Amino acid sequence: MAGKDEGVLPRSPREVVPSRSRPPVVLPAVIAAEGAAFAVLAGVDGSAGWQAARVLLVVVVTAWAVWLTRRAGPVGQGTTALALGIAGTAAGAGAASAHLTKAGLDPAAAAAVVVLVTGVVLLAWGTARLIRAIPGWWRLLAVPMAMAVLWFVLLPLTVAVNATSRPPGPVGPATPAHYGLGYQDVAFRTADGVRLSAWYIPPRNGAAVVLLPGAGSTRTAVLGQGAVLARHGYGALLFDTRGHGRSGGHAMDFGWWGDRDLAAAVSFLDRQSGVRAGKIAVLGESMGGEQALAAAGVDPGIRAVVAEGATGQQLADHGWLPGGTKGALQRGMEWVMYTAAGLISGAPRPMSIPDAIRAANGRLVLIIASGAVADESAAARWFRAASPATVQVWVVPHARHTQGLAIAPRAWEAHVIGFLDAALKP
Repeated sequence: MAGKDEGVLPRSPREVVPSRSRPPVVLPAVIAAEGAAFAVLAGVDGSAGWQAARVLLVVVVTAWAVWLTRRAGPVGQGTTALALGIAGTAAGAGAASAHLTKAGLDPAAAAAVVVLVTGVVLLAWGTARLIRAIPGWWRLLAVPMAMAVLWFVLLPLTVAVNATSRPPGPVGPATPAHYGLGYQDVAFRTADGVRLSAWYIPPRNGAAVVLLPGAGSTRTAVLGQGAVLARHGYGALLFDTRGHGRSGGHAMDFGWWGDRDLAAAVSFLDRQSGVRAGKIAVLGESMGGEQALAAAGVDPGIRAVVAEGATGQQLADHGWLPGGTKGALQRGMEWVMYTAAGLISGAPRPMSIPDAIRAANGRLVLIIASGAVADESAAARWFRAASPATVQVWVVPHARHTQGLAIAPRAWEAHVIGFLDAALKP
């Protein structure tokens, strides 16, 4: 027919014009919800300037992710969702567990739960999207890749967030008065300005001991140990480490602020008229024991250390881990965990415990390990190898973590008091 281009065929109604893959409409909404909750979580604490910077960063990343998922192909969409899912799952699980166990459903915990839920949704969607984009038998690689992400990314990041996000827990009603002991409510400041709250029991023999609780605990956790020391005339300074109990600062439950906190505690005791020069020791439980061991290498004011339940506060402390594939996997996971915790908290990495023991220049150390926890005995033997002449190890039969005094009170008293008498000569 005239006027008709016979060289062009009419398009079939079933013919589909290729178009760029579009994500479900709900995906940008999930990303925006995660970003909003993340912004609330990022603004929970810190200085006003630091809070604003973190919130702004979250807003920028969220806006960029929403923009990208509307324009990228399947691989770009899946990768973006997977990355946000990993971040949200780790941050949400770590912060939610930290706040729910210490402060209940506070605003930070509520925001963390939202971050966790949206993170899991994005993690699942992104994983499925990427698996569909992998051709043929290559999809079988998804299983080992998922296990690697779980072990080397999700698990260590969750633990790192939990260790650096715990709010202060309550001190509780117990005081030294419950043991019939006179005491003073005192406070002192660290070199970086953090106010630490403590109970001080003056000595009757001229010697005093700083008592450190474990991670997430307050000074009430070492009241029993303080009472034993006081019965034998020793002074006792029981304090809440930073971010715990009534002390200021931000918690870092791998104990990396221990050097600064202990320096302030030792300085406080040095100023007390009843404490003679060179008569100060430190007794720590779990994280507190690790802090005491590490601080002894840099603070000459610490004349002796009793550490119970110490296994290490960084990868350099874990030379006792097994070799082979199992040990390599554990070390890889811990490297990510400790690196992330350091970046999140800004805490200075302390000296390794073996190096600190060697740097203590002959000062005596007693390490108490739990007989029912194999890692503690292994760690104690490895720490002792750093200086066999100055480090004693006592393994409490059948005791669980830091339960030496509870399981064997007379033996614990005999070992600890005998050690302090020999080390301090009060």
